[in-house]
Amino acid sequence: MFAGRLLARWNRKPACLATIKSWRMPQGLASQRIWPRNPATATNSIRFEGSFASRRFFSSQIETESTLDSVTYDRVCSDTLDALSDYFEELTENAAEELQGSDVAYGDGVLTVKLGQQHGTYVINRQTPNKQIWLSSPTSGPKRFDFVGTVAAGRWIYKHSGQSLHELLQQEIPGILKSQTVDFLQLPYCR
Repeated sequence: MFAGRLLARWNRKPACLATIKSWRMPQGLASQRIWPRNPATATNSIRFEGSFASRRFFSSQIETESTLDSVTYDRVCSDTLDALSDYFEELTENAAEELQGSDVAYGDGVLTVKLGQQHGTYVINRQTPNKQIWLSSPTSGPKRFDFVGTVAAGRWIYKHSGQSLHELLQQEIPGILKSQTVDFLQLPYCR
């Protein structure tokens, strides 16, 4: 909707976009507008040519889709959550002094990792109807991960950023567990 309003303004008066500080019209783009200026003859499609045409307007437009059937999803999801549960158990046991009040609980497809009052709680759970894994992080907030790729070489991806579940955990957890080496990228379905 915002992109549509922006394009409509640009069609009427390209100079009005100069008021947006970070926006610069790509060189030669003004001459590449090929839609009609008259709204009566306009169609519903707007076409761009050149390098501008390959850009995505919305971050949710990632062309990868999960092709898992329900049985395969259940197996991949269970393997992922089991591995994460075991790894978090190992990490919290080794950091018992560093993380007062830490706890890891896994059951019914929900992994809850309490890292003490100072660091908060991570919740990682399966969402079977959507074939997703959801993460609630005290650092980065909620995210929904889709399985992308094949069972042999797939991973859980947050489609808005392209970051995997394991990459996100690898980014956040070492800042909490500073006294030990953390490597989520050695777990299944991370590459």
